[in-house]
Amino acid sequence: MTGLLIVATAPVLEQGETLRLDIKFVEGMRAHCAHWNGPVRCILRRNAAPIPFGADYDPSALGFDLRILDPDQPVGPAEMAGIRAVFAAADDAQALGLGPTARAAGAILVYSLEYTLETRLRIVGLDQSKSLPRKIWSALWNLRQERRRRAALKAADGVQANGYPAYDSYRSLNPNTMLYIDGRMTPRLMATPQEMTARAARQRDGAPLRLIHSGRLEPMKGAQDLLPVMAALRALGVQATLDIYGAGSLRDTILQGLRSFGGAVRLHDPVDFETGLVPVSRGGADIFLSCHRQSDPSCSYIEAMGCGLAVAGYANRMWSRLASDSDCGQVAPLGDVAALARRIAAWDRNRADLIQSAEIGWRFAQAHDFASEFKARMDHLTSLLPRA
Repeated sequence: MTGLLIVATAPVLEQGETLRLDIKFVEGMRAHCAHWNGPVRCILRRNAAPIPFGADYDPSALGFDLRILDPDQPVGPAEMAGIRAVFAAADDAQALGLGPTARAAGAILVYSLEYTLETRLRIVGLDQSKSLPRKIWSALWNLRQERRRRAALKAADGVQANGYPAYDSYRSLNPNTMLYIDGRMTPRLMATPQEMTARAARQRDGAPLRLIHSGRLEPMKGAQDLLPVMAALRALGVQATLDIYGAGSLRDTILQGLRSFGGAVRLHDPVDFETGLVPVSRGGADIFLSCHRQSDPSCSYIEAMGCGLAVAGYANRMWSRLASDSDCGQVAPLGDVAALARRIAAWDRNRADLIQSAEIGWRFAQAHDFASEFKARMDHLTSLLPRA
């Protein structure tokens, strides 16, 4: 039997005989169990992080061996017993020292990662909660960790890069680096052909464009540009609505700005992905509006495409490459609100292009659904095991 150890960063709350865990994390772990030929063990660290979409679980009924360590407790021989493959996130600085531990146990080590140094430093720079001295300290800390990260990736048996920016930044360090596009869309969640036909018919009839945005309402996510884009569209004579789903530090500012749009822009609380956001996107929207300036591999793009939406966003390194590879979507220069509005206005004038872009993106998302990407990752991990 070949044991797999996953060192994860998900939150956990111990509640006597039960555990409060993120539902998506548990589902992901069970997917690992289904695809791995052997026992699966997971390590989490005690923390007090909130779990907005969580549930209570009996540890004995999880289907995998979950072990909880103290925040600074190292992974030791007890956790490595029977393990032949270790999978950890290189975005987690604590996991960068796992190499010697894995080698001592005779196990391979594969890292996943999604953030580049550029993105980490941009996050620090846009963090409004930090003073300038704290930003400088954080930037220096990230630079030190980047040296460790690159050394760890180089010494690992394999690397799985989520998104084009991470793949392009780190693939030269390790010959066994694979690219994947993370997302939560399964065939059951994808827009149906009937929904695609109904949306296209509405668009051909010249109905006002229905924009949608979901995500954290933070400066680093570009949420401050959502209302200016809508104002620019109005100045261009485009009839459109925007539904915003999310919470964050800019929520109150956005709420105050809604008055000037006469109900055309609506702000909603975050909703469950499968039961809330997906149905709304499939049945009540035309375009996913992204003002994301960071180059992290936001799964929102591929998920919106799977819901049958056309996507318009800034030319960060992720969306610009994804738009190019999928041959769909609109891309505007970073931070250029007027240009992004003009791209959407072009779709308003040429509904055939809008319909075609959504159709192409929908088919691209179907080829990169969760199951396909997950299987490719597990096949990659298995291929690195020593042959018996």
